[in-house]
Amino acid sequence: MDKRTFLKSAALLGIAGLVKPLNLLAKPVADTFTLPKLPYEFNALEPHIDKQTMEIHYTKHHQAYVTNLNKAVTGTALANMKLEDILKDISKHPVAVRNNGGGHWNHTFFWNILSAQGGKPTGKLAAAIQSDLGGMDKFKETFNQAATTRFGSGWAWLIVEPSGKLAVTSTPNQDNPLMDVAEKKGKPVIGLDVWEHAYYLKYQNRRPDYIAAFWNVINWANAEKNYVAALQK
Repeated sequence: MDKRTFLKSAALLGIAGLVKPLNLLAKPVADTFTLPKLPYEFNALEPHIDKQTMEIHYTKHHQAYVTNLNKAVTGTALANMKLEDILKDISKHPVAVRNNGGGHWNHTFFWNILSAQGGKPTGKLAAAIQSDLGGMDKFKETFNQAATTRFGSGWAWLIVEPSGKLAVTSTPNQDNPLMDVAEKKGKPVIGLDVWEHAYYLKYQNRRPDYIAAFWNVINWANAEKNYVAALQK
């Protein structure tokens, strides 16, 4: 073996020797956050929310938020924290945590306030809608306005403010009222995703039609639970 060949072989062996240690040093991605089980079939909300939209929304969009959130918290103290605790101080954390943490929390919440049964609010929530928001018709008008006028992507919310009163608000992107950056803070009772991916396959650019359809698939029993829980915190 001549000198040039020897030096080339030695260099290659040296590089190969470096590869394994680098791989061993790579930190595994955290698995702190997981995609929750959808509480109904993809077609359960037809015809108001179509099967294809639900499947893509859940398996692609929500899963992406979970995956990217775990990547964002890997190797940090956030990997050991509850998501709500992260969100309440979100201004202190990276944008990737804000976007994906918000996306994961918002969608988990959203799936659980949807139901094929629909119906109307009852109990304490119904009474609060009457006293705090002027009744169901006025509430729907205010909520629809918030959802329709949210520019670009975002969410519309019914929340319990720190005062204990109900209020309607909206947030941009994947922000929510739990975050310290929210214009109006509170505990969500109902939330509506008005990102185009939530409705475009069925409704195209007709966001108001999608918002109108939402009222047919609200799980008012879970909304009542959210309201009661918010009052106790």
